[in-house]
Amino acid sequence: MAKKKWKNLDGVVFSTNQDFDYQYNEDEEQETLAPSQQDLRVMLDKKHRGGKKVTLVTGFVGNDDDLKDLGKMLKSKCGVGGSTKDGEILIQGDFRDKVVDLLKNEGYKVKKAGG
Repeated sequence: MAKKKWKNLDGVVFSTNQDFDYQYNEDEEQETLAPSQQDLRVMLDKKHRGGKKVTLVTGFVGNDDDLKDLGKMLKSKCGVGGSTKDGEILIQGDFRDKVVDLLKNEGYKVKKAGG
């Protein structure tokens, strides 16, 4: 379905200028850093998850497609589900050691944060 342009006018209601051409704010894609330049943190998180544990990978700098690809690789190697959103990768369960090893083998700078 086509995106309706008039819904993204950010406060412009009406213009009497017949030559008015609204400039849309385009979000620039963030360029993904090389794995050796990434500084990732791997930690265990239980907050707001009903007591369930998840392995959380934070600190990724790059676009969403590269983040999803990295998350997909980690989920498949661990054999569990998870998600990627807001620059974070969630892996269901406590797989901190395995995730750290996998990321180091891919060339990322990784630190295990927390306990």
